[in-house]
Amino acid sequence: MTDFLVLITVSIVIAATPMLFAAVGELVAERSGVLNLGVEGMMLIGAVVGFGVTMSTGSAILGIGSAALAGAALALVFAVLVLTLMANQVATGLALTIFGIGLSALIGAGFVGMPIAGLPKLDIPVLSTLPIIGPLLFQYDAMVYLSIALTVAVGWFLKYTHAGMVLRAVGESAESAHSIGHPVIGVRYLATMFGGAMAGLGGAFLSLSVTPMWAENMTSGRGWIALALVVFGSWRPGRVLLGAYIFGGVTILQLHAQGSGSTVGLPSQVFTMLPYLATIAVLTIISAGPWRGRFQAPACLGQSFRPSV
Repeated sequence: MTDFLVLITVSIVIAATPMLFAAVGELVAERSGVLNLGVEGMMLIGAVVGFGVTMSTGSAILGIGSAALAGAALALVFAVLVLTLMANQVATGLALTIFGIGLSALIGAGFVGMPIAGLPKLDIPVLSTLPIIGPLLFQYDAMVYLSIALTVAVGWFLKYTHAGMVLRAVGESAESAHSIGHPVIGVRYLATMFGGAMAGLGGAFLSLSVTPMWAENMTSGRGWIALALVVFGSWRPGRVLLGAYIFGGVTILQLHAQGSGSTVGLPSQVFTMLPYLATIAVLTIISAGPWRGRFQAPACLGQSFRPSV
């Protein structure tokens, strides 16, 4: 029984990691006032570029780095459109997702069905061999620990650094931040590109670790769940971390429920919907509950800003 619980916990952590990467990146972008709905597309681009570079070079580090750069590059395109050309953020984000789906399918056409070894698990002397604790905490690949470290780093950055304070000020009142000399557009460019890089890392984790191969649309809506996680976490990294693991648990529950679908007597498609039904339920509760005042978005989220001369 203990081994089964450890296995379930490990599966939840792995399922949560790509969503955590993408959600933390989107959180930073949204705290600067930019709403980027193209997370799904950026994750797919990161997945295919990370897989392609890793397979071509044999280096997972190059693949992961390339995935982050690819996600940031796609986010830069979005930033130029919405921050410089003043395009609508919602419509542009949706277009970015559609573009990412198509472009990733085109790039990955030659990689379909070609597996790789996947990321190696870290072997920490002594700690990895401890009963229960070893497999529970010390036998993941490096990207799992990186996702947690980046979440902690983002939380510290936003709360304790001057640059983090400036980013939050830009998201709450762009006009006020501009009036005291802060480069609003520059801050938003950097935050948006960071969000794209994190989405790329989330995609790379999918194609290099979760299922070490490339398949079209392999994100399966995780980018949309990441967007919901930012709201669920009320734009706070610690809560986003908790939310990612909760939704990771729902994902694993869905997989186990599908396996026992014939016993329960329900079609497997019903269980496939579980993570998305949970997303809808959580967002409904947040928006309608008496505590909704605690889940206030940054005041300037989604609003265009053109600096005055």
